[in-house]
Amino acid sequence: MTASNPLHSPPAGTLTQRIFRLWPYFRSAKAGIALAAVCTLIGALTEPLIPALLKTLLDRGFAQGNIALWMVPVALMGLFAIRGLAGYVAQYALSYTASLGLLNLRRAMFVKLNDAQLSLFARQSASKLSNTLVYEVQTGSQMLVTAILTLTKDSLAVIALMGYLIYLNWKLTLIVLLVFPGLIVIMRVLSKRFYKLTRDSQQATDALAYVVEENALAHRMVRLHGAQERQSLRFDALSVTLRRLALKSTIATAAMTPLTQLLASAALSAVISVALWQSSTSGVTVGNFVAFVTAMLMLITPIRHLAEIAAPITRGLAALERGLELIEHTPDQSGGTHTADRVNGSIALRDVWVRYPAKDDASGRPVVAHPDDDSLVALRGVSLDIRPGEVVAFVGPSGSGKTTLVNLLPRFVEIERGDIRLDGVALADWDLRNLRQQYAMVSQDVVMLNDTLAANVALGATDDQIDEARVRAALKSANLGELIERLPQGIHSTVGHNAAELSGGQRQRLAIARAIYKDAPILILDEATSALDNESERLVQEALAGLMKGRTTLVIAHRLSTIEHADRVIVLADGRIREQGTHRELLQSDGLYARLHAQSFRPEV
Repeated sequence: MTASNPLHSPPAGTLTQRIFRLWPYFRSAKAGIALAAVCTLIGALTEPLIPALLKTLLDRGFAQGNIALWMVPVALMGLFAIRGLAGYVAQYALSYTASLGLLNLRRAMFVKLNDAQLSLFARQSASKLSNTLVYEVQTGSQMLVTAILTLTKDSLAVIALMGYLIYLNWKLTLIVLLVFPGLIVIMRVLSKRFYKLTRDSQQATDALAYVVEENALAHRMVRLHGAQERQSLRFDALSVTLRRLALKSTIATAAMTPLTQLLASAALSAVISVALWQSSTSGVTVGNFVAFVTAMLMLITPIRHLAEIAAPITRGLAALERGLELIEHTPDQSGGTHTADRVNGSIALRDVWVRYPAKDDASGRPVVAHPDDDSLVALRGVSLDIRPGEVVAFVGPSGSGKTTLVNLLPRFVEIERGDIRLDGVALADWDLRNLRQQYAMVSQDVVMLNDTLAANVALGATDDQIDEARVRAALKSANLGELIERLPQGIHSTVGHNAAELSGGQRQRLAIARAIYKDAPILILDEATSALDNESERLVQEALAGLMKGRTTLVIAHRLSTIEHADRVIVLADGRIREQGTHRELLQSDGLYARLHAQSFRPEV
């Protein structure tokens, strides 16, 4: 059973309605839009002046010789100067509009990423999100604004030239009008084709980018297991699909020009034939005939542009709509209004159940699990009280729910039913930012930003808010004093992509230094010392022991040095609490904990 995913559904509404969905992000550039409109109108109104000048020149200049010679270059150069200046200003004004609208749209998307429910990141890869935010909306904005400029300019040019043609000879103009129904049919048919190909190309691009992302992140494992050939096959298959879609798009685009030219040539042939017949019967002047044919030939270019405009508008809209869908259809994680400067650290769980959502299917739609299917249930009716300042260790076999349980507290995972309270207040009633200020976490998955050492330790603080003395103290407490001395710029040295140039132990200690700096009342240590050697662990444990005093601490670890000194050990299995007590009490009870201890228990990764 599947449910529709709004991020994969085609947008509803007419073309105009879809374009106006973007208005909130572009309306701050109203002055640029107005200036572009005025300049585009001026440029369009100059179109009929070219055949009008030719008519005057042929009828009066050659026949009667009463036009001053200097007037011809002055008139032509003045006309093209006005056209060129109007086009330049219109192009700049629309470029200004596009860049400002793109800035507003990207800001809204990035805010959405920071506030969205965390299920978004489980459903969509980082490469897809970054591709949408960085590349898709930029390409879409440029294509759409350029297309709208072309649409406006050429539509006005067609109107102006058609008006002039009617003025010259309304009978011949009726022949020209017969072209437009055919153009409308071509645009309607091919625009639908463009939209489908564009959406398919977007999905193929996402899949290809994800393969590249996987290989970049897992480069060691790919080489260790000799998986380069298999990964190359995956890359080639997706590249071939993308190439096939690109060729189909080219075929659809290329069909526009010959079809348009065929219609235009038929109309031109008919016009010339009728005009020649009229000239022999009603005495049409040479200037009149040349002006009409010239104006009609000038119509071909804007008409061709209008026929081809479906492709860039469709592609631009499809790209920008991905950003709009992310903003409009991704729910924010809701929170309450309760705040506190610093909590006491009392935590209570009552009959807590957690079910993880099913993964997306092959088409990108989230699969809805049957209510009776408990294969995705992570916690089953867990009830637990944790006292302020208590150190509680969580142990259990892989998949027992340890990490899920601690991730409930900062609301990285949401409960299906039950109740969780911090200092007697339900988590749903807490302001989310304030709630998460109460926790410091050191996870087995260390994440560092490509920023300075100080910025990573004082994460969340702006440059002028960083307390450098506290940063140095935190680093020394995490046994990183020597690292500071070796770096050329000390704590102001940039650590690079995820601090990849540091050893695993150094990165883990850098995460611990971040927790020390935050000085939150509740600590969550998820394999906090897993990457440390014995000597580094001893030094870090000393720092952590001092940090734990007066704080509620939740520990997921297998090192006995951590578990032995915990006030209480909670043993989880199959999403339920099986045992709890001190390390000594649980060993003496000879239950699950004792068996895990005897088997040299190792926690989940």
